[in-house]
Formats: sequence, C-alpha cells, structure tokens
Amino acid sequence: MGPGEYPAVILGRVETASLDLNLLRTFLAVYRSGSFTGAARLLGLSQPTVTTQMRALERQTGRELFQRLPRGVAPTPVADELAARIAAPLDELAAVAGPTPPAGARAEPVHLAGPAELLCTTVLPALAPLVAEGVRLRVSTGLTDPLLEELRAGRHDLVIATTRPRGRTLHAVALMDEEFVLVAAPAWAERLRDRTAVEGAAALHGVPLITYAEDLPIARRYWRHVFGRRLSRTAAVTVPDLRGVLAAVAAGAGFSVLPRYLCQDLLDSGTLVALLDPEDPPINTGFLVQRPGACDNPDVARVRALLLRSARTW
Repeated sequence: MGPGEYPAVILGRVETASLDLNLLRTFLAVYRSGSFTGAARLLGLSQPTVTTQMRALERQTGRELFQRLPRGVAPTPVADELAARIAAPLDELAAVAGPTPPAGARAEPVHLAGPAELLCTTVLPALAPLVAEGVRLRVSTGLTDPLLEELRAGRHDLVIATTRPRGRTLHAVALMDEEFVLVAAPAWAERLRDRTAVEGAAALHGVPLITYAEDLPIARRYWRHVFGRRLSRTAAVTVPDLRGVLAAVAAGAGFSVLPRYLCQDLLDSGTLVALLDPEDPPINTGFLVQRPGACDNPDVARVRALLLRSARTW
C-alpha cells in the first residue's frame, strides 16, 4: 500500500481498490457538512477542488456517493456505509496528527449557538464558572435550522437545537425538556382562569395573543396537545424574542404560551398566572449538537460536559 492510501473497503458487493487518504478526508467533510461548499470551507480548499476529488473517489469506488441537490448534496446508502467505516479511524488520525499547542498556550474560544432566550437566561449563567477559570466563549443566537447548517460548515462548535437534527451527519444528545405553560397577568387571570378550566380554548376568544411569530409555533402546539384542536387566529403582537413576549404578557397585554424555564420566577412571584394546569403539558426536547469531526480544543469538551450536567436541573 502506497503513501497516502487507505486499506481496501468493501461497499456492499463492490470492493474498492486502495483509496487515497486525502480523498477520504474530503469525502468525510462533504458527508458531514452536506455540501461541497461547506467541505471546501472546512478544509481550506476551493469548491472546484472538492468537486474534482469527489468525482475521483466515485470513479475509484465505481459507485455514486452523493446525490446533487439544488442546495448541497444528499449521501447515498453507499456513502452512509463508507462514512460509518472510516469516520472513527480518520478522526483518531486527525487527533494524533494535529498540531500540539505550546505549553501554557490559551485554548481557542468555544463557539456556542442556540436560541437567544435560553442562552441568555439559563446557559450563560451555568457556564459562568468556566469563564471565571479562563474559558473563552463566542456566542451566536438564531433559529435551529440555520444554526445547524452553520455547524456543518464549521462556524460553531456546539449548537443547542430545539429539534433533533435530521440524518446521521451530526451527533446530538438530549439536553433538556422544556414545558410549555399558558400564562397571563393577574388582571386577565382573574377573568379567565376558571372559565378556561371549564370552556377550554373558547374562554380565550377575543383576548389578545402575544407570540413569537406570525405562524404561532408554540401556541399552535399547545392548542393541539391540550385542547385537541387547531388554533385559528392571528396574533395581537409578534416579537421574535420570547423575553419580549414575556414582558408584554407580564405588563397585561394579553396571554401567551411560554417555556416554563423562562417564566417560572414570575409565576412564583405572582406576576404571571398559569391559566391551566394540564396533567400532560406539552413538552419540547432540546438537543446539544457538536460540530462533526475531531476537535482539538479541550474547552469544547469542558463546555459540553458542564451543559449536560447543569441541564439536569433546568
């Protein structure tokens, strides 16, 4: 076997010849990032170079590895099998061959992303001890799908996602369950709480709804799960930050559905009131997702471990 080659790999009924290690590295980057462009960014190559290398690998294996899509690529079953065989060995090799930081050198910042409300109210306070010890953080906020695309492209180390990533290219572990609560200020609750327990959703007709977005994502889920019906109304106020929704509801603007972690303090103080206490409240699971591939920054593992440990109490 020559330099830069990898032992023969059996792909279904097709046995490949010895494969070039650089081609396999590029293949794994494409597989994990979901696009030739993302792989090029991760590897410091040009996009045409990545395309050329994947064509070469497909010629060597005699099989199609990726289906070209309008945006990115989708792995074929052959690619899934190849990735499963080579990912661990290549990651171990990258960890051994990677540069060793000088003694006493500062680790790179940990790039963490997720929902603004969860990061600002819960995650950053939990990570304060690590920051005090010298860990550096670079925090980004946004919606789950764009953040996961950026994770695949290597822009983040860790993403807190509100849904499990699709496919097998990203490793996700359940982090926390957030319970959704139907809430209003005391002035509204005095008029609505008893009626809501009896009449259900009908009691809220004509009461202003404060929500995160025009399509009412959290409220719609609550309506289906608790009331067993579709929510068909428009919001009185939309604000793309649940902390703004919380402030408006607490000030008496109307009602909303909010994660319990965000409003528990105001519920405890009586500033907000839960309009219902269902036996089976709707719950959404959040996931901690790590950037694909080997990571040579020990602080990423420290942040990940502390988040998993802290989230048990959230």
